[in-house]
Formats: sequence, structure tokens, C-alpha cells
Amino acid sequence: MKMLNMALNGLFIVLVLSFGTTVAFGPIPRITWEQREVRLTHFQEPGISNYSTLLLNKIKDTLYIGAREVIFAVNSLNIAEKQHEVYWKVTEDKKAKCSEKGKSKQTECLNYIRVLQLLNDTVLYVCGTNAFQPTCDHLLLKTFELVGKNEDGKGRCPFDPAQSYTSIMVDGELYSGTSYNFLGSEPIISRNSPQSPLRTEYAIPWLNEPSFVFADVIRKNPNSTDGEDDKIYFFFTEVSVEYEFFGKLMIPRIARVCKGDQGGLRTLQKKWTSFLKARLICSIPENNFIFNVINDVFILKSPDLKEPVFYAVFTPQLNNVGLSAVCAYNMSLVEEVFSRGKYMQSATVEQSHTKWVRYSGEIPKPRPGACINNEARAANYSSSLNLPDKTLQFVKDHPLMDDSVFPITNRPRLIKRDVNYTQIVVDRIQALDKTVYDVMFISTDTGALHKAVSSENGMHIIEETQLFQDFEPVQTLLLSSKKGKRYIYAGSNSGVVQSPVAFCEKHSTCVDCVLARDPYCAWNPRKASCVAIFKEHGSNSSLIQKMNGDASSCTDKDEKVKENYLLHFGGTAELKCSQKSNLAQVIWKFQNGVLKVESPKYRLVGKALLIFNLSEGDSGVYQCLSEEKVKNKKFSQVIAKHVLEVKKISHTTTVSPTLTAAQTEASSPIPFPPTGTSFLSCVGTGSPSSTSTQFDVGSGTESPAVTLLPPFLSDQSQHVNAHGIFHLICRATGPSDVHVIWEKNGQKIDVCVSVQTHVLPDGKVYLFSWVKDTLRESSEYCCSFLSKTGNKASKAWITVDRQEATHQESWTRELNNWKSVINEHDQMMQNWKKAWESCNTDTYSNKKLEKN
Repeated sequence: MKMLNMALNGLFIVLVLSFGTTVAFGPIPRITWEQREVRLTHFQEPGISNYSTLLLNKIKDTLYIGAREVIFAVNSLNIAEKQHEVYWKVTEDKKAKCSEKGKSKQTECLNYIRVLQLLNDTVLYVCGTNAFQPTCDHLLLKTFELVGKNEDGKGRCPFDPAQSYTSIMVDGELYSGTSYNFLGSEPIISRNSPQSPLRTEYAIPWLNEPSFVFADVIRKNPNSTDGEDDKIYFFFTEVSVEYEFFGKLMIPRIARVCKGDQGGLRTLQKKWTSFLKARLICSIPENNFIFNVINDVFILKSPDLKEPVFYAVFTPQLNNVGLSAVCAYNMSLVEEVFSRGKYMQSATVEQSHTKWVRYSGEIPKPRPGACINNEARAANYSSSLNLPDKTLQFVKDHPLMDDSVFPITNRPRLIKRDVNYTQIVVDRIQALDKTVYDVMFISTDTGALHKAVSSENGMHIIEETQLFQDFEPVQTLLLSSKKGKRYIYAGSNSGVVQSPVAFCEKHSTCVDCVLARDPYCAWNPRKASCVAIFKEHGSNSSLIQKMNGDASSCTDKDEKVKENYLLHFGGTAELKCSQKSNLAQVIWKFQNGVLKVESPKYRLVGKALLIFNLSEGDSGVYQCLSEEKVKNKKFSQVIAKHVLEVKKISHTTTVSPTLTAAQTEASSPIPFPPTGTSFLSCVGTGSPSSTSTQFDVGSGTESPAVTLLPPFLSDQSQHVNAHGIFHLICRATGPSDVHVIWEKNGQKIDVCVSVQTHVLPDGKVYLFSWVKDTLRESSEYCCSFLSKTGNKASKAWITVDRQEATHQESWTRELNNWKSVINEHDQMMQNWKKAWESCNTDTYSNKKLEKN
């Protein structure tokens, strides 16, 4: 009982520290690319969904796509070019039987392609869920037709399309991690082989409710002299057996089997004799912050690497704050744990209770779980069939290692907050300085792709690209790293997107190209453009690339075209600036002097500059500069230039439509926002009035009608972060009695609303209004301009990207929940302890009576 409480308390301390400690959470992407801004190629077919299985044939430049009830072949250089398709539908009879078992006939009782593996140069091995009757077949690549084998897919493909699965084809044999029954209650790691099919033991110590994410093969070193075997690795998260807790504590695992395994002769017949598994550790040591759910893995097997390195994406089990991490591991450390590490064993404590502890007894020889090598062959063990029962029984009872696998440098490569990473691929490229960089491409559950690299300045997220317009999760990610043909392929429920590994051409200046710190990109002075170095031919000596971001060697010429505007005296000007870097600060200059933009005269709305109450003194050149700091150096570049000429002009003068022109009479002197009004004093104070808006419509017709623009956010986006501050703006022209009313979700807003009114030369009134607010949940805003001659209203739906409380509130609430459960559990333990002590006392008394 004491040991049980110690285990619970230790784990509780970890959770408390995890939720109660502030941790530095990663860099922000330097640039965010919207889908429309970059070159992305899409593939999707009408009526088809769940494009979740991808397979790349690099030799034929073909991408195979497994979706719901169909398999496609597309050109991997341009996935919009469909080459072949074959439908694999479920019969009506199977649909009916599936439906009778309580499954949805419209969704679950269909055929989801889950296995796409190259059997040989001419055949694909394919498996689908087939209305909860998993089936496998051969697909002939020449004719792109299914043979019709209809093999039983149990153990190779999941029954349920929602169940986890992974597979890898190794020398014509399929290795799978999935479920073996309809309910998904029997997990299995198996090898489908006509000569030697093998599977895991159906026992909790072997697999305990696993969620499989990845499998791959590591070939034996051809220069090795120990006669080792090829090894297949499986990655999954499962319910812990070694840590006792009141709930299901998840643990990330790596498991290994040997390709030459043939099972045991008597013990472990047709079962793995080489199956071992170990814990994967991804944590922040100084904060005891543990990431214990593994989402995806990529094994980097580059020829210039001394050994394979695998990258894994993790999230914490209680991830209501949107936290993700990437850890990297050397494969040699994994093998060290399996070949020399300690085992765990189950021990019975206090009669019925089972606890897993380190095994400290004698280990049989040959070593349990080891592959057959030269040492085993020298001892006359040429096959697993020859292994002694003592060794086989030991590995059957001790599949779990006590030692853990720790990441390189014992900490994550990347930690990111407010994001849930789903998939990862890693490319390796040599920069111009001959340094080799591992570039991570990590997808999110909102359809975005982060590209990150580790440099001397720390981890740097080069860019974020929105791959899918509807912010849907990326389900699968694939990398093509062929020379000159480097692409990323992402699959989701709605389709597949092909993206180049870099958007070098989007960087229009040398400074911007260098500040990107993208190992794929360099500035070509001769072409005056940012180019992809892997596409350049000839010498690269003239290219400029500095992975530390030092753009001092750039000699960009100021070639920005000046925008000229003629403005009304007393009007309002809006000057645009299309600065992209999220790491840069926007600075506005007037006649080479820096403007103080937070003043009644000027105001920044996003990156645009508003100038109020124009006078002749405002005429001149305005420059928007981007200033970015890298390693204590600041680099500036001119993004835009505007030339303003302010005059008192006649009513017939044409005014630029891109700017708001107005006369000097301002009925409201309130600047934007009101000077001296803090955010706390106007946002979140009081409740919006419940008074409904009354429209006072007059009968006059001589006054001009109201015309307005739709409301928009100050950063030109209809999405905001929870609790993030934003401005919503409305502008209109109308008769002199026009006034504005703001509503939020049908209720009038009485606080934090500002208005400026200007009389125009033709007698109309220009009215400029804004509301400053913050949101917790998505809301509808309406600005209504009212006058006696008529009214106009415009609505905007503002979406909160993460409908969640603040991180501190989330942590506090979650921590309180844990504390409540802990208290209940402690009370239960105390009652159990009293009952146990009472039972022992009664037993002792009875024994004394018997002796007497």
C-alpha cells in the first residue's frame, strides 16, 4: 500500500508541475502564407473523401492515393494530373450485414483504403476496411485493375475506419500494427507471410490498448561483423502497466521485432520471440513537463548519417492548452536499451494486486528478445526455433524494458504552444556554407504546415503555410526528396495538396531572402531574385545565404514605386503596407522622420497607417519600413512609399478611391481609439444593453441615402484568437443626421465604441466608427447606420480560432479536476487500508484462538 501511494503521489507531482509551471513555448513562424498566396497543387474528386493513405513511387514519379472506396494514381510532379483510378466498393449485402451490427450504412459500412504497399515493381498490395470485414487484394499497375483475390485482411487492416493502424512491406512480407477483431479489443503486431506468419501474444503486458502511428524497417549494417538481422520498429501509445494511477495513463512506446524471427518450437509457436518494447521519453526536465502521447514518427536514413535518427511528434495527454513537441532520437540508443537494458517483471503485491518492477534476477542465455546473430549461431542457435524454452518463456513474461529511450540532448528539439501537431517528415539539405540541416515539416490539426530548422540562434520556424482552406486536420504527410523534385504531399478528409519544400521566389529582396534563414533559398545577385539552391546549376559562389540571418552583405536598391494621392483638406488618409514577417516591427516615416503612430493624429490599424484631419503640412513622402532583429542586429527595408498632396479642392475634383477623403468639419474630436482610454476600461466592463435598435425612418426623399462598406477586422481577417484584442471598423456616407449603432449577438454595444464624423463637400457626411473588443466565443457583429431617409446595416461573423479560456484558466480548471479525483482516490485508499488492517487483525486473532 505504501508503494502504491508513493507511485500515485509521484505521478501527481509530475502532473501538478506540468500544469502549474510556466514554460518557454517556442518560436512563432516568421511568415504565414495563406493558401491563395503560394503555389499549391490540389487533387480532389467530387463525392470522394478520406484521402488518408499515400504511397510514393519515386522511380515512376507516381503518387498512389487511397481514399474511401477508390484508389488513384496521379503524377507526383503535378498531382492535378490523374493517371488512373479504380473503385473498390462494398456490396449491398455486406453493407446490410454491417448495418445490422449497429454501424452507419452511410459512413462506417464503406470501404476505407488503409494499406497501400508496393509488393513488387508491377503489383500494389492493398487492403480496405470493407464494411467491418477487412479485405486485401492485389492491384496490377500495368492495367490498374484489382485481381479479385479478396484475402482475409484480419490482422493486416483495421475493421473500423476510426481505429489506428500502421504497416510496412519488407521483402514481400507485410508487417502490420492494428486490431484483430470487430470490437477492436484485440490489438496485434503481425507479419503476413506464407512461410512464417507471426503475431504478438494476446496479453496486456505485450499490448495494452495501443494506438499505432508508424512502422519502418532498419536494415542491418552491411559493414557489420556481428551478423545482425534487419529490424522492424513499431511506434504507438498505450495504457501504462508500470505506472499505477486512478485513470488510464498513456505511455509512448517503441517496439522491435527481428525480420529473421520464425517463432518458437514449443513455447511461443507462431508468436514473436524477438518482441520487446520500451518507453519513449519526451519531456522538459527542469519543469517535469511530460509529453506522453506520440502522434507520428519519421526515420531519417540519410547516407551521410552515421546512424538513423528518428523524429517524433508528441502532445501531453491532458492537452487542453494546445501544446506540442518534437523530439529526436538516435537509433543506437534504442538498440542499447533492447540489447543491454534491464527488463521489467510483474509482481503480486498484497495478494490480488499486480505491480511491475525491475527484474534483478539472472537473465537466461541467449539473451531474451535478441535477434539471431553470430554469437547465437556460435552457440548452435541458428534460428529462433532452436532457442531454449527458458529464454522463450522469459521473453513471453518480460516484453517490457525497464530502461527508457531518451532524446538527443535530453530535451525536445521544438516546443510549440497553441498548436496540435499531427504529422512530421524531415528533409536533409546542405547549405552553401557546407553545413547540413535537418528541416522539419510538421502539420497541424488546422490544416497548416510548419517548416522549422535548428540554427545557431536556436530553433527557427521559417514559415507556416495554410494547406487546406477549411482548417481541417492533416491526416498524412509524405516527402519526396529527389534531387530537383522536392515536394511535400499532405492528405486530409477533403483532398491532397502538393507543396514545394520552399517558396524562395516569394522573397523579393536580398534582405528578406537572407532573413528567411531558409537553407533551401539564396539570393542570386545576377538574377536579382531569391532562388532554390537545389535547382541552380553551375557555381553557387555568387549566391548569398546566411543561416544566422546576417543580411549585412545585401545591397538592395530602393526601387519601390511611389503611390501618389491627392487628398481633401481635413480628410482622413489610409496608407497600406504589405509587410509579411511576423518577427518584424512596422515603422512609418514621414519626410525621413519616424512617426509617433499612437497619437490623435496617427493610428495603426494592423499595418496600415491612418492619418486624421489632413492639412497642407501632411503633404510629403510616407515610407513603411520593416525592421527585423536577428542576433542583436537590426535590418530594415522599405516596404511601401506613399506621396500625399493635401489641397483645398473644388467639388469636382476626383479623389483616389483607395483613400477616405473628408472636409474639415469634424463633429466628434475623438481620435482612434479614444486617447487615454485603456483597454481594461472599455473592453469587458459591463454588459451590452438589451435595448433593441429602433429605426426612425422619415418620409423625406431629398437627402442622400446611406451607403456603407462592410465591417472588417483591422488585420483584414475574419478570424481572431481567444481573448485577443481586435478592432472592427465600419464606414459610411449619408445625410447629416446619420448615426451608428453597434450590436453584438443582437445586443447593443454601449462601451468601447468610437466615432468620427466629417462633412463632405457635397453636403453628405462621412462617418467612421470602430469598436474595440475581445472574444471568447465566435460572435456576430452588426453596424447599423440610421437616418430619416433610410438605414443600412452590415453584419460580420467573427470566428474565434480556439474557443478556449485563457491558458491559466484552463490549467487551473484541469488541475482542480485532478485534485478532486486525487482526493476521492486517497479517501478510497484509506478506507481500503482500514479494511485490510481490520482483516489482518481478525485473521491474527483467529490464529491465536486456534493455537489456544
